[in-house]
Amino acid sequence: MAQFTYSRLSHLLRKYMNKPSVLRSGTDTQSGYACQLQFKRWQRTVDKKALQERQKQQMAKGLPKQKPILGVKQVVVVASGKGGVGKSTTAVNLALGLSANDPSKSVGLLDADIYGPSIPKLMNLKGNPELTDNNLMRPLTNYGVPCMSMGFLVEDVAPIVWRGLMVMSAIEKMLRQVDWGSLDYLVIDMPPGTGDVQLSISQNIPVAGAVIVSTPQDIALLDARRGAEMFKKVNVPVLGLVQNMSVFQCPNCNHQTHIFGSDGARRLADTLGVRFLGDIPLHLNIRETSDRGQPVVISSPDSPEAEAYRKVASMVVQRLEEVHS
Repeated sequence: MAQFTYSRLSHLLRKYMNKPSVLRSGTDTQSGYACQLQFKRWQRTVDKKALQERQKQQMAKGLPKQKPILGVKQVVVVASGKGGVGKSTTAVNLALGLSANDPSKSVGLLDADIYGPSIPKLMNLKGNPELTDNNLMRPLTNYGVPCMSMGFLVEDVAPIVWRGLMVMSAIEKMLRQVDWGSLDYLVIDMPPGTGDVQLSISQNIPVAGAVIVSTPQDIALLDARRGAEMFKKVNVPVLGLVQNMSVFQCPNCNHQTHIFGSDGARRLADTLGVRFLGDIPLHLNIRETSDRGQPVVISSPDSPEAEAYRKVASMVVQRLEEVHS
């Protein structure tokens, strides 16, 4: 009916405007031109909306359908706009914090940083995954957390010189061809930036939420904002921001110094309208335990640093309940 009305109206207006001007008075002519102008504007609006709708439908057809990972209830990605802000250390201690806060929950850890895998070092894991009878890779486990990383499949010092398609194939295998068992949470340590891996994971599996890690430094916050905006564009809930290396406390005099600035991530969270998940201090204990492959949540559970990670883990669980309730 709408199509008939549109066509009929178009026909009548053209017929009216094509009449010889001598048969119309000046008022009629002006009215005709005004009517024609209004019709053309309306026509452009209708055509534009129709084009946008067609483009939206075509884009939806081109996107892969999200398929859950077998046995995994919720996927939480830990991301950052740039490298060097402590994202992997945060991801490891977040996974351990989730398990420490509620031992009844099973937590897994996936290292999606193909070019720079850090999970084997941080979790003190070496070796190659075994294969199950179904030809699935069995994750390596430490501290009660099953882990999968490209670092288990290549030598420690071997560079991974791959193009995008090979990286995407590796990500797909680590998502779909791993026997994760039954997990309440799968924490994914994402590579820095907003590239192919982030898009592939966001579009192929249902992600429960994203945690953005940044230092308070302005240059890091610029990229953190890009990361948060990217997840919003692909309809992944941003659970909040973690401010890493927030303050340094001298071990001798206990004087606190904000080496990278103060409260930058907190202000960015307010600007983006997302939750601020917590502060992680710049502390020697975090660095030393990470280098030994004994994350601070496990090796120093009573320390203020471990408590900071457990608080972030509690906030993540709270945000997941809020977003998916």
